Amino acid sequence: MQQTFLPFEEETMELEERIRQLRAQGEEAQAQQLEEELRRRLQSLTPYERVLLARHPLRPYTLDYINAVFDEFLELHGDRLYGDDPAIVGGLAWLEGQPVVVVGQQKGRDAQERQRRNFGMPHPEGYRKALRLMQLAEKWRKPLITFVDTPGAACLDEDEARNICGAIANCLMFLSGMTVPNIAVIIGEGGSGGAIALAVANRVLMMENATYSVIQPESCAAILWRDEKLAPKAAEALRLTAQDALQLGIIDEVIPEPFGGAHRDPLAAALAVKEALLRHLRELPSLSPEELQEQRYRKFRAMGVFEEVVAIAP
Repeated sequence: MQQTFLPFEEETMELEERIRQLRAQGEEAQAQQLEEELRRRLQSLTPYERVLLARHPLRPYTLDYINAVFDEFLELHGDRLYGDDPAIVGGLAWLEGQPVVVVGQQKGRDAQERQRRNFGMPHPEGYRKALRLMQLAEKWRKPLITFVDTPGAACLDEDEARNICGAIANCLMFLSGMTVPNIAVIIGEGGSGGAIALAVANRVLMMENATYSVIQPESCAAILWRDEKLAPKAAEALRLTAQDALQLGIIDEVIPEPFGGAHRDPLAAALAVKEALLRHLRELPSLSPEELQEQRYRKFRAMGVFEEVVAIAP
């Protein structure tokens, strides 16, 4: 894939090149000064700049993390009712020898794969496949790990006809009552109900430059101000960054990304995710099945999410 740069990335790359030149000339003091300036710039990204990073075409996707984090992975297909949705991937995996069930949304790298995976927007059969894997985790008493990366669920007429709302609601209800540990990792875009369908978990982790929101900033701006160009203003108001989500108590931990974003060093990003997963998987087994349910309930009840579950359940 051709290298792609966001506008602010070009600015930071110029600073990085200048730092390299200064070091080559032996100007270490000036290089360190510019490094500090670069660090401040990357730490002060606007919410909309983080939206653009979460959508970066070179950002690691679910399968990238699965291949880098887990020792083995056996993908399972189909919802046993309608078909297989490539926008949801999942199956059995081993993490440092521990068997787990993994589910996640998957975008595409090129035009053909994006079309095949519907740009990471799952159809009803995708969420039913996810539910089938959740049920396997519960039946086999294995931890469930979900990766969230979607602009939102598919919502065309045929998706409504196949009950997309019911498919999402069933995932929410089943996750809320699971008696095995489950961990959700928001790795890119966490868009609306399509995201939370995989994110009712005992631990919700979020990559530093991921986003989590009820609506896309462009859609929000179009609705409120009739102008998609005001998306940066909408992103500020939505409080959709990982830092906002942590402050609001919506997530449990922000996973740091490599300098400049996960796409700059996907392996380092994957190792950070692996470390966080192993740490939380060591903590959660100390809770009984009833305590896991209660902890998850209290966590989401405090956010008012369970009122939504009751409202949309079929």
